[in-house]
Amino acid sequence: MLKKEFSIFFTAMMFFTRFPCPKWIDHSPEILNKSSKYFSLVGIIVGSFGALTYWMISFILPINISLFLSMIATIWITGAFHEDGFADVCDGFGGGFTKEKILTIMKDSRLGTYGTIGLLGMLATKYLALSAFPNELIITLIAGHSISRFISTILLYLYPYVRDDLTSKAKPMANALKVSSLIINGIIGLLPLFFYNSLWIFLAIIPPFISMLFMGRFFKKWIGGQTGDCAGATQQIAEVVFYLSILVLWKFI
Repeated sequence: MLKKEFSIFFTAMMFFTRFPCPKWIDHSPEILNKSSKYFSLVGIIVGSFGALTYWMISFILPINISLFLSMIATIWITGAFHEDGFADVCDGFGGGFTKEKILTIMKDSRLGTYGTIGLLGMLATKYLALSAFPNELIITLIAGHSISRFISTILLYLYPYVRDDLTSKAKPMANALKVSSLIINGIIGLLPLFFYNSLWIFLAIIPPFISMLFMGRFFKKWIGGQTGDCAGATQQIAEVVFYLSILVLWKFI
């Protein structure tokens, strides 16, 4: 039983990160589907990797450079998985006007104008938001990654997967997402918030949730549901909105 759970967890790690995993890990569609309950935990690990990178480099380099390199570290360790999804969504919905055209553009591995501009804007906003934090940056880096992955998991639960491509590696985890997996993601995803000095910080999860609902409604209108790229884009938007929400909260608490 324990070995099976480790297999499920490491499958999530193998799918979303470059962290080395045991060779005996089974990456079957069934295991990949069950691994969805550990998405938020993967976020905590990725966020901790970025926070550790920031903390170590900050001893020898200025804070702004340390922060920038920590962002690069998380992008590298995830293989730009979610950033790629965000860029594909920008290209697809920016250049397509029908469901078929949007899905075709998103599947194209080439980066277009909309994707380039969107990605640069998103990364710049993320960097500027994090640069404005006067304190608690370490825990914020961790919380941003865990909560945004929880939010994107809600998207997978609420909206159907729309691609018919049987070769899509995201399809197994996008189908039949269980309520139990959603609850586990929520519990794990919200854990970092308990390390803040004020419980008012829990209000910061509301704007990312609302942004997910708006994005889900938008995806539903144009393509009838969601794809792996949509989930990646939702994660990126939710992460940035979370950082901005905390900055707004600190104006009043």
